[in-house]
Amino acid sequence: MKRERNSRQDRLLRVSKQNLPERKAEGEDGEMDLFRSVTQSVLGTPQQDQKSTGADTVDRLIDRVQSSTLLEDRRDGCRALKAMSRKYRVLVGAHGMDSLLQVLESDRNDHEIVNYALETLVNITAPEVFPEETEDSETTVDNQSSEIGEQFTEILTKRQENIALLVSLLDEFDFKVRYPTIKLLTNLLKNRPKDLQEVILVIPSGVSKLMDQLSDSREVIRNDTLLLLTQLTKSNTNLQKIVAFENAHDHLFDIIREEGYADGGVVVEDCLILMLNLLRNNPSNQTFFKEGSYIQRLTSFFTIPLEAKDGWSAQKVTNIHYMLQLVQTLVAPQNSAQVVTSCQKVMNQCGLLQALTGLLMATGVPVDILTVTITTVADMIRGNQQNQEFFADMMAPSNPPRLPAIVVLLMSMVNDKQPFILRCAVLYCFQCFLYRNQTGQAQIIQTLLPQTADEANSVTAGQLLCSGLFSLDPVSNWFAAVALSHSLVDNIAQKENMLRVQLATSVGSPPVSLMQQCTSILQAGTKIPTRLGILMLLSTWLSHCPVAVQNFLSIPTAVPYLTAHVQANEHDELELVCQGLCAFVLGLCGQFNDGSSSNFSQESLRQLVSDRIGAENFSDKLSNISRTEAYTKAAKSPQLSAKQSSDLVFDHEFCRLFKSLEVSALRAVTPQLVNGTSTEVSPAEVKKYKDIIRDQDAEMTQLREQLSKFQSDLEQIASEKENLASKVQQLHDENTVLKAQQGMAAGVAIANSADTTSEATSSNTEQISQQLAYVQQQLAEMTHARDYYYYEMVKKDQELTAVQQQNGPGQQAVAVNGLQTSADNATSNPELENVRKQLEDLQLVLYNKDSEIQQLKEKVAEPAASEAPKDNAAESQEVTVFQKELEAVKASKATLEQEKASLELQLKDIQNENNQLKTQLATASGAGTNAGAVAACSKCEDLQAELKGIQGEQEDLLVLVTDQDSKMAEYRRKLRSYGEDVTDDEDEDDEDGDYGIPDDYDEDLEDLQ
Repeated sequence: MKRERNSRQDRLLRVSKQNLPERKAEGEDGEMDLFRSVTQSVLGTPQQDQKSTGADTVDRLIDRVQSSTLLEDRRDGCRALKAMSRKYRVLVGAHGMDSLLQVLESDRNDHEIVNYALETLVNITAPEVFPEETEDSETTVDNQSSEIGEQFTEILTKRQENIALLVSLLDEFDFKVRYPTIKLLTNLLKNRPKDLQEVILVIPSGVSKLMDQLSDSREVIRNDTLLLLTQLTKSNTNLQKIVAFENAHDHLFDIIREEGYADGGVVVEDCLILMLNLLRNNPSNQTFFKEGSYIQRLTSFFTIPLEAKDGWSAQKVTNIHYMLQLVQTLVAPQNSAQVVTSCQKVMNQCGLLQALTGLLMATGVPVDILTVTITTVADMIRGNQQNQEFFADMMAPSNPPRLPAIVVLLMSMVNDKQPFILRCAVLYCFQCFLYRNQTGQAQIIQTLLPQTADEANSVTAGQLLCSGLFSLDPVSNWFAAVALSHSLVDNIAQKENMLRVQLATSVGSPPVSLMQQCTSILQAGTKIPTRLGILMLLSTWLSHCPVAVQNFLSIPTAVPYLTAHVQANEHDELELVCQGLCAFVLGLCGQFNDGSSSNFSQESLRQLVSDRIGAENFSDKLSNISRTEAYTKAAKSPQLSAKQSSDLVFDHEFCRLFKSLEVSALRAVTPQLVNGTSTEVSPAEVKKYKDIIRDQDAEMTQLREQLSKFQSDLEQIASEKENLASKVQQLHDENTVLKAQQGMAAGVAIANSADTTSEATSSNTEQISQQLAYVQQQLAEMTHARDYYYYEMVKKDQELTAVQQQNGPGQQAVAVNGLQTSADNATSNPELENVRKQLEDLQLVLYNKDSEIQQLKEKVAEPAASEAPKDNAAESQEVTVFQKELEAVKASKATLEQEKASLELQLKDIQNENNQLKTQLATASGAGTNAGAVAACSKCEDLQAELKGIQGEQEDLLVLVTDQDSKMAEYRRKLRSYGEDVTDDEDEDDEDGDYGIPDDYDEDLEDLQ
């Protein structure tokens, strides 16, 4: 039934596909009908009285994907699930995620079905809510709808194999597979970034495969890969390092160059954001970026023409903004001093600083870009003397007279018409210019001192700061006061020089000092930003400068103003801050008072605070400064974080000064903290003690460094000692184990050696026994051959004698004639030659066998000698028996040699007889024949036939010898396998060992006997 239903659904699906062109012409209604017909063809047509719900449809589709055997059916099911994944997102994700992952794993060769499955998973894990979800009446969207994608992402990332499968799909070049895979991974990273980052870190070559997508020629895939890597590298230092070392910077710079740098589109923005992720708060990548000569490539970002006639597009502003942030990230004050210094040096050498200062002085630059450029240049020159000198010498590109760039920037800072963020950026740039730059501080203070007529007519930095300080704009007052305070930071000489500054308040009135004018401004009851700025300026000016303290105390209204404000009861937050600043200035006057002032001594200030303010009230007012949120923000970073004028409260350098002098200033004017002293200590003694303490502090610091170094060395030595001890213990254990193994191995080796020796001895014994038996058999055959030839010769001799006796003397001629015929026949046949050759072969064989027996004896003697200490008594007896048998063989050989000599003598006698017969035949030639001659001839013919029979027997004997040779070759092969040496001469001797003995030799021998 199921097969029939599937076939019916297939037919319906084919029919719906054939009707597709007609349905497209019907408009949107036709498309919906087509979708319904396709769904019905896949799922089957429901009954008329039964309405199919979304859950039923999804379940049937998932069942189709799981159970269908045909790929087309599964593909159609995935296509339908993809179409329903937006509207029925929860149902498809909850019931079909496992099936979709199974499709990706089992059907990955079919790119179309993989595309459907990936697109469905993309819809399921999407972080946003689809409009179709709200349109469906069966689906309710509540406040948790935005978390659906995150929940499905959590389910998907629980198994590492799922992510590994998705990463492996990136190897497929097909766009239908690679592109949705990248989108799916991006969704997963947006929903659960930490989980996916941890999984990708452990996947082999996971990051490398993602980086390879940047080289894809299809821009869509490359651009989405940028977004994927941006999500991947957020807040993960390890992944940032891996991506950076996978040549990410090279790829990104190439893409930016291809897109046109700042004039490029959003792709350039994505590249720069990814670069920022890799470099921000990552010292390792920052060092790699510097050492890889990538800073030099940043210069090309700002060498393009920036003054466009058509203005700056929004995308161009964004691109340059991120480019400047990229530069600023490398030299941010939060980075390590070593990295910042090296990057600043490289930026000056490669011309990047010159390019940015050119952008800073350019016209038509948007305010946002100009602000970020000023901040970036400030970080590039902060604390770097060479860069600060370059910035001081830079002139603005204006008509004569040309002004220094610093003066132009200060004009913007004290101008209340300029944007607030731009004025804050200029102040930060001025602070960075004076940071650890005593030469620059002296130049600024010098512009405040009396000048020549030519200098007085020109605009200077000092004039601008004074104009801002006395301006009606409270923000300009705050900016100018803070800028002047930075001219005095950690520079006592300039603090004293600024006491010489005289100001003309009005025409015809005498000049007043700058300090007196600042006090007058405070007494005028100005706005809070003005008072905050001037109080911070006075705090910096009075710290560590007794001369400035005496000048301040000499002003009659200074101390009464401070005490009046400290004891005031105000509840506004900024008013409390002003009271705290007044208390701090009063404490500095008591701390750095050397007693030279006739108005207020240190003791009188203590008494004044105790009587009019109170120690506890003074302490509370002073502590109000560090309790504020503005103080905490300003103390974190030297760069101003104010977004509006009301946020201007504290400066970073003042926070650092307050933190270092708060306690000492409190003790200086609080009697309760100095009651333990019996006598008053003079400022000179205090300075002396401070110098001593400073020297001791430096010495203690040096000793601490040495102590830490020695401790680290000691820890290293201790760790090395522990390692050595562990290694010694390990070697000791290994030695013990090796000894035990060696003892066991020795016992096993002895047992194995004994068994092997016994087995080898028994096997050698059997081989020697077989060898001796074989040699004895060969000797017996040789003896039989000798007897055979001996009796053959005797038989021939008897027959010849019988013939001579029968013929008699009268018939000697006829006999001679017959014998001549017989001799001729004998001469014509190779009988005698064969006999001679056989005797020679026999002699050669005997000689070879003699040498072979000698070699066998030596081979038997060598194993016996080498194995004698290990053999038992029974084995020694067996060897003795074998030696005796060899001696017997040797004796038999000697006997055979004697018999051979006798055969040779007999052969000579036969040859002599033949010669005599030839002579007789020569003398008796011409004689007639008779019946006796005829009988003799017949007898000779019989002898010839018998000789032919003997030759046949010889051939049989050759076959036998051939078999023996094969056995001997097999025997030598076995000897070689046992390691014995067998010479090639022995093999050749075997080939020559042809005895020519017939098989029926024994019967013929008996007949002859």
